[in-house]
Amino acid sequence: MKLVLHKAGKKRAGSVTVADEVFAAAYNESLVHQVLTSYLATGRSANKSLKNRSAVRGGGKKPWRQKGLGRARAGTIRSPLWRGGGVTFANNQRRYARKVNRKMYRGALRSIFSELVRQERLMCIDKLNINAPKTKAALEMLGQLGLDEVLIITDTISEELHLATRNLARVAVINSHEIDPYSLVGFDRVLITGAALEKVEKWLGPETKDSAGQAETGVNETTEQETPNGSEENE
Repeated sequence: MKLVLHKAGKKRAGSVTVADEVFAAAYNESLVHQVLTSYLATGRSANKSLKNRSAVRGGGKKPWRQKGLGRARAGTIRSPLWRGGGVTFANNQRRYARKVNRKMYRGALRSIFSELVRQERLMCIDKLNINAPKTKAALEMLGQLGLDEVLIITDTISEELHLATRNLARVAVINSHEIDPYSLVGFDRVLITGAALEKVEKWLGPETKDSAGQAETGVNETTEQETPNGSEENE
């Protein structure tokens, strides 16, 4: 399939041919939900740790004898009923991470990218035209593309791009190797550069093994250029 390749300041610069397996896959809602919940659960810190009655220091000696004093019987001063005692059902450090296979994770990302294409929420651009570390420059570029809340995916994050977008509350910039399902579904639009698109397709595309047994992926890119007679052709 072909995706429109935009250029800052122009309506259309050409088109890019991408693999249907990556950007035209069927949407698997249950798989996307499983990967999203696993991603969010893995991000939990789980650093809360309390002490129960066996973890609190002291309390090894019975405070008084069992009978004959008229008091309630007690076996330790570290009982949860006592001040300074342990906590009943104390929370301890635990792991919330859920295992997701590599094939499942890549399949969920393919489903999300394909759904973004079907909903016309994925926009491709040849390159980001930001040469100054100014928020105004980023706003002008996004305004030309008609974008407000957007996730920008690029192959490399330059210092100018980082400084120009860091003060925009509804704009985020990530590298192509930092793509995660939560960021993809959390923004209204996704803007991806041509170089990042090529890396994503190579990462999520079908794997083929060569004679040496190594996995390879192929990327096809087509741009529309005007010939001297005014017609357009694909290279």
